[in-house]
Amino acid sequence: MSLLSLLLNVLWLFTGGIWMAVGWLLAAVLMALSIVGLPWARSALTIAHYTLLPFGQTAVRRDEFRGREDMGTGALGFIGNIVWFVLAGWWLALGHLISAVGLAITIIGLPFAWAHLKLALLALWPVGTEIVPSDDAGRRVAGRL
Repeated sequence: MSLLSLLLNVLWLFTGGIWMAVGWLLAAVLMALSIVGLPWARSALTIAHYTLLPFGQTAVRRDEFRGREDMGTGALGFIGNIVWFVLAGWWLALGHLISAVGLAITIIGLPFAWAHLKLALLALWPVGTEIVPSDDAGRRVAGRL
């Protein structure tokens, strides 16, 4: 992680990023309470970590990054995303959207607002994505970095 990413991540925590990470953790706990929700709980924990440190990382489609489809990127992933959207995706996306609007009012908050918008999109449709370092996101060679 670069020095700039580290600085932005620290500022991110103070501008409300920590509260959205708590929202993701709450979603993970609620999903984990049922055995059926465990796959979503794991994804929510991964995205909670991404929400804590969004700068220097990015979310990519797993099939494009790895060069092959898997269970989460096919038809089951599509169904999983629909279930996620109904149960937790819309309210997490709404939280990110409200945070983005609040931060976009100030010029200094624009980078953080943009990060919230990226997280809002991820909140709507997270199954089949992977969080990778930003440097690796451009290097997609059939499962090899």
